[in-house]
Amino acid sequence: MTRKTVLVAGATGLVGYAALKHFAGLPDCDIIAVSRRQPPDMPNARFIPLDLTDTEQCRAAGDEMRGVTHVVYAALFELPGLVAGWRDQAQIDTNDRMLRNLLEVLLVKAPGLRHVTLLQGTKAYGVHVRPLTVPAREGRSEMREQPNFYWAQEDYLRARQSGRSWTWSILRPVLIVGEAIGGAMNLIPALGVHAALMREFGTTLPYPGGPARVGQAVDADLLARAIAWAGEADAARNEVFNVTNGDVFVWENIWPAIAEAAGMQPAPSQPFALNSLLETGAARWDAIRQTHGLVSPDLRAFVGLSLEYADYQMRHGQTEIGAPSIVSTIKINQAGFHETMDTEVMFRKWFALFQEKRLLPPK
Repeated sequence: MTRKTVLVAGATGLVGYAALKHFAGLPDCDIIAVSRRQPPDMPNARFIPLDLTDTEQCRAAGDEMRGVTHVVYAALFELPGLVAGWRDQAQIDTNDRMLRNLLEVLLVKAPGLRHVTLLQGTKAYGVHVRPLTVPAREGRSEMREQPNFYWAQEDYLRARQSGRSWTWSILRPVLIVGEAIGGAMNLIPALGVHAALMREFGTTLPYPGGPARVGQAVDADLLARAIAWAGEADAARNEVFNVTNGDVFVWENIWPAIAEAAGMQPAPSQPFALNSLLETGAARWDAIRQTHGLVSPDLRAFVGLSLEYADYQMRHGQTEIGAPSIVSTIKINQAGFHETMDTEVMFRKWFALFQEKRLLPPK
């Protein structure tokens, strides 16, 4: 296989860090990590500190990107008040500008560019504003009438690729679970902190969310392998794919696995706003870190916006059963990517890793 140089933009994020680790394990890869902060572990990767919102800073870094053949674009700008920001024009414009700033430099400085993988998600189907068409399908169920930075980035990418030899793929994962600190949408720190604080009062962990909704998730490592596949597969050239673990779940039904992974016993529903912990749990989390010798940072730095995201995913404050949130993965399966994972196993896996790294208390 021809050697490649993979640039991972957003290398400290949930998707970017998983991609960074995956490509670092391949023998035919050189890796460039691009982010404002240095990733915690960068085996075999070269780091370029870069703020993608800064056009001049991106241009100045161009010479360091000359050998890039593949781009994994997982950079993301989110506003405080996460969910409300998804429809904010400033958020849309900023994410659009970030992709342009990077790609315009690469189109000049990296003549060997072969592929760009762009990450989207189920907001392409309007999951944040309406019930999904079940199952949501690529090219059939998009909500183009809803302003979204996905459309700005996708339209730009299609236009810049037209007539050129490099290709692109767009992946639309569902709820992603993996390893990241301070991210906007990573449930393991959020649920792990909540469980650790609840252990101060006993060994049971009630389900804190609202009424049920059938949904899907995807393991970050599985997603990283899908990204690697898309960068090489002929069937993925200039195509859009949904990506999931392959099963469906209801939060209440997998809550026993999450509770057990945190070293606790599940308990019946007891609604609780996890986002309130930003105000009430910081000092208690600091005490837990000290007691267990954790290396994780203070509460806000550890969870980022993920407590609010957890409330959103588990439908805290809702009163009615939610419409199913299910996408079809027939297209990516037929194109050649067949990996699956049990979602309960996924949650156990990531809790165990965070515990092993002393980011969360042991079971």
